Amino acid sequence: MIMLGPHRDAISGVSAHINGLLASRLGEDFSLVHFEVGSEGRSESGIGRLARLVLGPLRLTIAILRCRARIVHLNTSLNARAFWRDLAFMFAAKACGARVVYQVHGGALPQQFAARRRLLTVLLRWTLRVPDVIVVLASVEHYAYRDFLPGRQIVLLPNGIDWTPYANVTRHDGDAAAPLRLVYFGRLAKEKGLYDVLEGLRLARVRGVRARLVIGGSGSEEERLMQSARDLGLIGDVVFAGPVSGESKMRLLSNADVFVLASYDEGLPYALLESMAAGVPVLATRVGAIPDVVVEGVHGLFVNRRDPISIAQALIKLASDRALLGRMSMACRRQIATGYSLDRIGGDFARVYHELCALKG
Repeated sequence: MIMLGPHRDAISGVSAHINGLLASRLGEDFSLVHFEVGSEGRSESGIGRLARLVLGPLRLTIAILRCRARIVHLNTSLNARAFWRDLAFMFAAKACGARVVYQVHGGALPQQFAARRRLLTVLLRWTLRVPDVIVVLASVEHYAYRDFLPGRQIVLLPNGIDWTPYANVTRHDGDAAAPLRLVYFGRLAKEKGLYDVLEGLRLARVRGVRARLVIGGSGSEEERLMQSARDLGLIGDVVFAGPVSGESKMRLLSNADVFVLASYDEGLPYALLESMAAGVPVLATRVGAIPDVVVEGVHGLFVNRRDPISIAQALIKLASDRALLGRMSMACRRQIATGYSLDRIGGDFARVYHELCALKG
């Protein structure tokens, strides 16, 4: 089985997904091979990028024939850049006689992607009937794809993580009078809603609520976010910790009261699952598969997209009810251990792969 996706060391949810599957019990039944696509984790010139895009499908064809792969697992998103790039890989796999698993990691719903444009709708429906199975992360995607592609096999398989290291994270509860301790880790991109979070912090402070935010990660918005924190007078309450992983991430989570993710769009973020596994309640937007995992008032609070006032109100509520945070913490750990384990996702994909291998023709 060949699994397509970004560099395994890239700071990416898809990279985390691929690494998880390669480490899961899936490897007991299948020989798993990673095939790198996309620009994440690469350092390349414009000519190098063009050569990669042109030669990528040929390289995949050679890999399929050399490995005699029966399944190609394509990890993609329904956005213009990924969709058009990955079409060539999908058709190359089918031309070689391989079964194709087309897993969608967020992006637009098919109805939104086509945006009522007749020709694009026809093309999208036709191309999405080429894969042998489509895998989605969220209930909202499951409904949308079934409606867009009647009769097609659409499988809902949420992400999973190895939660056991996070279960051993010892939480250091903050003093009720101390500032609320917030944490974010991931890409520093505009669509993550971090500017809204900073403005929400400022508004909460006007209402007498102090909160401190540690931002872990890197990205194109890092310098602008730092400047925004300075402009809002928050430089003493916001720390930019750079990329975090391993022990540094565990320390970050052990000293956090709330994980914040005010994204405009998501699939099922691994940072969210990891934070919950460590017992850190969440403050998040209702996007992607997040509402499938987080129950309002049980595992965290929801805020509106692009709405700093909503964020400030949530911070005020959480700062005033530390007992609620304690109950949420325990509920978060249970939720991930019982429903979002790496063992579960490995078993789920093993069943999908075995069904595909059993197909005739």
